[in-house]
Amino acid sequence: MSADFEEGAFLGLPTADGPADIAIVPLAYELTTSYGTGACDGPKACLDASAQVELFDDRLGMDLPAGQAMTTEPVWEGNAPTLRGQLDELAAHARSFYHGGVFPLFLGGEHGLLPPVMHAARHHPAVGGDLSTLTIVQLDAHADLRSSLDGEIFSHACAASRSLDVGAGRLLQAGVRAYSEEELIRINNDERISTSFAKDTQHPHRGAEAWEAWLDELRSLSGPVHFTLDIDGLDGALVPATGTPVPGGLSFWQAVETVETLFANPDVVVISADVNEIVAQSDGVLTQFTAALLATKIVANHVLARQEGRWKSMVSTKEVPFNGAFFEEFDGDSISAV
Repeated sequence: MSADFEEGAFLGLPTADGPADIAIVPLAYELTTSYGTGACDGPKACLDASAQVELFDDRLGMDLPAGQAMTTEPVWEGNAPTLRGQLDELAAHARSFYHGGVFPLFLGGEHGLLPPVMHAARHHPAVGGDLSTLTIVQLDAHADLRSSLDGEIFSHACAASRSLDVGAGRLLQAGVRAYSEEELIRINNDERISTSFAKDTQHPHRGAEAWEAWLDELRSLSGPVHFTLDIDGLDGALVPATGTPVPGGLSFWQAVETVETLFANPDVVVISADVNEIVAQSDGVLTQFTAALLATKIVANHVLARQEGRWKSMVSTKEVPFNGAFFEEFDGDSISAV
């Protein structure tokens, strides 16, 4: 093992001294899972698996961290006794990574982490307090557009709905193949949402055309973007231990192509990303290793965007007012419903 190896750090890379360019932020959040459990242990499993990932990236042509200062933050765990209290804590924690000088990659944890992270993202200088300028790009087996699940409006099954309620301006989805009638109605009637269904992109005869249309949507984007990757968006054979594995999903290379196309868009600034619904596989390491590989691709493509001038530090002294109790005081009248 190299003397430069740090146990428990992403890719085994030692935490850099001084300000970080890239922050790996593990979030052990799991309070609303509805089927398989264990997502709270996913971030650590992903970090452990990442130690076996090659540092060389073919697009960069060099080893990570490729001259960038990278830090792996301590695993965050909520202390509040209520779900909404933990959402408040998570939002406050995420906020510290949206000052514009660092690229945060959040590792989860259930997908319910997305709304508080988006609440925090309003503080990024590229967003400037106006989340309507932000696009969320989502790979997921599920639409996550329910108004509630089992009576809980902050269920992981509502992550995309609540993120739009927080104020995100646009949502692009791919890989979706498990959804309710309520969600389909929302997709068909909410002009902010564009969904590329897996039944189209994975079709054995017409899939290539539908997939290219998805990539064209990514190429047409502009402005700030948050990329959220629920690993169950991949085919269940690649991530068998995720909480709700679904057959018929995206291939590994389609996920990689999505990352590469999004980060290569010269009109886009990807301000942050997350990889979620990671569960430690007890009978092997495929699930967490797949998640670690995709997290590494995200980091590598961010580094390339820096090198090619598509991402620049934009630390601002202008303070965006922060309501740390947003989720504790969430107005039920603002919940999306069809």
